[in-house]
Amino acid sequence: MMRAMSGIAVAAALLGWGAAAAVPAQAREFTDSAGRTVELPADVERVYPSGHPASILLYTLAPDTLLGWTRELPFDMGGLMPQRYQELPVIGRLGGRGDTANLERVLRLDPEVIFDYGAVRDPYTSMADRLQRQTGIPNVLLEGHFQALPQSYRKLGELLGRPERAETLAAYAEETLALARQIRDTVPERQRPRVYYGRDSDGLTTAFEGSLNAEILALVGARNVASGVDEPGLGSVGLEQVLAWNPETIVTINPNFHDSLQDPDPVWSKIEAVRQGRVYLAPMRPFGWFDRPPSVNRLIGVRWLLHLFYPERMDGDLRAEVRRFYELFYHVEPSPAQLDRLLGRAMP
Repeated sequence: MMRAMSGIAVAAALLGWGAAAAVPAQAREFTDSAGRTVELPADVERVYPSGHPASILLYTLAPDTLLGWTRELPFDMGGLMPQRYQELPVIGRLGGRGDTANLERVLRLDPEVIFDYGAVRDPYTSMADRLQRQTGIPNVLLEGHFQALPQSYRKLGELLGRPERAETLAAYAEETLALARQIRDTVPERQRPRVYYGRDSDGLTTAFEGSLNAEILALVGARNVASGVDEPGLGSVGLEQVLAWNPETIVTINPNFHDSLQDPDPVWSKIEAVRQGRVYLAPMRPFGWFDRPPSVNRLIGVRWLLHLFYPERMDGDLRAEVRRFYELFYHVEPSPAQLDRLLGRAMP
């Protein structure tokens, strides 16, 4: 994480930055989702999100405060994000396994707050405390569980001093989650679709029932055929297993896998979802509707799956809903052609 600096230089940099940030003018107290109380400046204008889900949450609420992205954005954004935000620097991830950020570079950006959006238990709370002690910069954790998204928006709005904007986004999230629960609870178990999620180019990596990556399937009441494991997460399966599950619908985020099933080999063609042409590609621009990463982007994925699985129970036009979501959350109004590209392989 500190590859470019010697130990003495790192210590000096940290002490210098810590001293500069230790006494913010007109400090105020803020309690994060983990119950940690930190001191913040009266006005927060420069924020470093330490992970990709956090960067998306921040982008949707207050993109002008976002110092940079933690990972490269797709090169083919297709105009689905204003250019000035696409051109923000890629800083990398900071904290936990898989660090890609250089701490010296993060400090040069002069963030007033570092925040992450995800798990709020140990070891993440301990890492946040340690990073705050090292840098002297307030480090905040917000709850990343999907059901807690409205609460996290309101907390971020409090942190940034933008409660009205936060309330608008929180209300949309509440509306979406309530709609999913309402429809799910009216569908008898036997009528809920049996779904397989194929994640990679050969379709044989999946997310097992109970995993974060398949969370929205459970939310909309779909039955994930990849079930029965003790430790849910991502894993590989054999084609024989997929044949035995015989899903009614296949959802994927991989265009190569999706396209391969339009003219499938004889084995895949035995699966009901393939025979019936019920193979759908989740849109991925600017961020994935189904997965990758598990953040705000999944809200429109919930709406999409509800239209896909229960069209008779859904009012309104999905295209209009996609336009509404992109305007509200992504700061861009998709054109009819952009909507066509987004939904072309996502719907019957």
